[in-house]
Amino acid sequence: MSMHTKLLQEIETLAAAAPNAETLMQRVSDRIHAVMARYNWVGFYLVDKAEPRVLVLGPFVGSFSPLTRIPFEQGLCGAAAAGGKTLVVNSVAGDHRYIAGSEMVKSEIVVPIFVAGKVVAEIDVESYFTDSFSSEADRNFVEACAGIVAKYLEKHPL
Repeated sequence: MSMHTKLLQEIETLAAAAPNAETLMQRVSDRIHAVMARYNWVGFYLVDKAEPRVLVLGPFVGSFSPLTRIPFEQGLCGAAAAGGKTLVVNSVAGDHRYIAGSEMVKSEIVVPIFVAGKVVAEIDVESYFTDSFSSEADRNFVEACAGIVAKYLEKHPL
């Protein structure tokens, strides 16, 4: 069984036992960060209820302080939210949309989380290594994590 498969099973178990969405997102962030060596920052951004075209920082784990508010269409997180599609950037230095949270970050994947057809959050994973998300397995894994959180949020809204 692959590391991704084992970890997804753990995340499913976390979702089944989570008392609320914030706890689930923190536990997912912590577990992924602990297991995946090149996933140096893992966290969630939530669509701001007061300003629905702005993302606000949610639960995260990592070695730097991220941006706390990101308007849609700014940065990679904003672009993923605005476009409603996964963004994989294996060299952030070459992408004009990247807004540095840390100069150490070299690659990033951002996956929108949908409930009832609307983006309500996203999972953001950053790495201090280029090409950390070049494998289809990594993309599938992060998208599956987003799917688990989305399924939870359908029953337990933010």
